[in-house]
Amino acid sequence: MRLVFHEISERLANLITDERRADVQKNLRLEASPDFGFYLLVLLSCVIATEGLLVDSPAVIIGAMLVAPLMSPIIGLGFSSLIGDANMLRKAGIGLALGAGLAVLLSFSFTWLNIQLPFFYFQVDALPAEVLARTQPGPVDLIIALAGGLAAAFARAMPNISAALPGVAIATALMPPLCTVGIGIALGRWDVAGGAFLLFITNAVTIAFSSTLVFSGLGFSPRRVAADQPHPRQPLVISGLLTAMLLVPLTYFSVQFVQNATENRQINAVVTEEVTRRNAELVNIKTQHSGDALFIVITLRTPSLFVYEDTVALQNDISVQLQRPVELTLNQIQAFSLDPRIPPTFSPPLTPSRTPTETPTSTPGPSPTLTSTFTPTVLPTATPTETPTNTPTATPTPTATFTPTPSSGEVIANFFPGLQLRQSPDGPAIATLIPGEPLTVLYGVEVVNGLVWVEVMDAEGRIGWVPQVYLLIYTPVPTETLAPTEIIIPNSTPISAKTETVTPTP
Repeated sequence: MRLVFHEISERLANLITDERRADVQKNLRLEASPDFGFYLLVLLSCVIATEGLLVDSPAVIIGAMLVAPLMSPIIGLGFSSLIGDANMLRKAGIGLALGAGLAVLLSFSFTWLNIQLPFFYFQVDALPAEVLARTQPGPVDLIIALAGGLAAAFARAMPNISAALPGVAIATALMPPLCTVGIGIALGRWDVAGGAFLLFITNAVTIAFSSTLVFSGLGFSPRRVAADQPHPRQPLVISGLLTAMLLVPLTYFSVQFVQNATENRQINAVVTEEVTRRNAELVNIKTQHSGDALFIVITLRTPSLFVYEDTVALQNDISVQLQRPVELTLNQIQAFSLDPRIPPTFSPPLTPSRTPTETPTSTPGPSPTLTSTFTPTVLPTATPTETPTNTPTATPTPTATFTPTPSSGEVIANFFPGLQLRQSPDGPAIATLIPGEPLTVLYGVEVVNGLVWVEVMDAEGRIGWVPQVYLLIYTPVPTETLAPTEIIIPNSTPISAKTETVTPTP
């Protein structure tokens, strides 16, 4: 085994000349010493990474990885510990510590500032996926950092493969974990800050160890560089032990992560089964453990809303299947499913009917019988009688009355990914509205968490709530509605009606 390692070392050492080794040492000395440009790049990359984490944008975070200069002092630590350059080791350590501290401080400040802004909506309990991805490091992250450190050191020593450095910066990702530490502190989430800090330490120590391995294999040693410079004994062994020690917390966190993932998968399967059995659709589920109790918050879509008894039955069924106490909170969105191939069948609306009134009818009496009897003929005499009548007439005249109508408005929020249309004020989101999207402002207004929420309807007919500060509302002009008003106008000319009365005479 020793012969194989010696043969590999000799082959690697022959890849570069002594002049190239001197140039590499000179460049690493300059890069390991912090200057104004180093701290400026730390500031800019921290701003980019923090905003990318808050808006959950992987592309922005990758840009911050390319700008971040923290790889240079870490490689300088590994190189200086190998050649025994105490001055270079001190400068690289100071540069790394100050750069990391500045990144944490800036990310804390930017996060706190974003939370105070009225147009930035952020939930402490619902962190972005890019933030959560850097809070649970494991042995896989150590392997990634080890491979990235080997590639970075080899690219620094070999000028013909320096183009690989941007990819190495993306793979190792030093700045995002530091910004996640600041975000966790600003939000009071110490579990987030602790996990992200462990990820940064893992990356830094592993990259330093792997760079020491590469430079040792390429022939960099105190004997080749300067024989009279003091150096710590067995630097490879020391850095290797530090890297191995990191496996203990990383393995512990990985085991916990696997256990939590298995438990959450079981909870998700049970809740999905129970919700589906009730003809509903699971939209979102959040779990929180507190001792033996399990708190579950679920959001579902259902054609018919659940009542209190349905919620209690659902909670009991989930508790029986999981075999542990469950505290359930249910958020529900009423929704109907329509198939374009099957037209809906509409029931005719009920029309109010008039109340029946009794109408008098004539009942025929006994029918007369014809008999042959002599009857004298009666001759009628017309007597005119004049009867004056005065008839009032009701004439409707228009009267202006004001009827409230919904207002029109549009979305003016210009932040990513858009304005959330929520089922209730500060409730679950049901849609995302883009800037300039037209809305119909309804009549509901509530104040929740210091924000004025208004009820709106989007172009697709979805009704929800949004903060009023993100809307441009057009004030409607009141419309006039004609209502009949009865005015009695007496007739100035009396109407005469002639009635003929027939008086029989024998």
